[in-house]
Amino acid sequence: MTNLVARENFVQDLSDFRREFDQIFNRFLSWPSAQEGHPITARFTPPVQSYIDNQDKKLHCQILLPGVDPKDVNIQVLGNMLMISGEHSDSRDTDGKDFIRREFTYGSFQRSLVLPEGVDKDRISADYRNGLLEITAPISAAALPKKIEVKSLAAVSARHATA
Repeated sequence: MTNLVARENFVQDLSDFRREFDQIFNRFLSWPSAQEGHPITARFTPPVQSYIDNQDKKLHCQILLPGVDPKDVNIQVLGNMLMISGEHSDSRDTDGKDFIRREFTYGSFQRSLVLPEGVDKDRISADYRNGLLEITAPISAAALPKKIEVKSLAAVSARHATA
């Protein structure tokens, strides 16, 4: 059951896949030569990983943002959506440089995630360390997954037959 993906997450993942595929395809078709030195203008899409830790009863959402200044990141909650946006900018001077290869992507980014039921939206916190933004929020015990015991009907039938 843990491998099932919510429909909203599937649509978001499919959209992200399409955007990343388009970026790769566009880079391939319009690769700048070393003499042009044009920056890649593809959209920066940071990868996201989120999970619920049943031990500490918290939602964890991790976003890889290497080279992004935490001051350039905006986190908002609207209804049951967690929205992370910001800017990954190239602060280095590139004038007068003849690039042999330039694959770093820069630009604005936005990721939206559906918050699971039971997340305490008033206690969401965010920490940035070594290029990893980690957003955590407590989740109520009632919203955690519950294990359901499966009873064997054969054992029940055999018990009734011997009685």
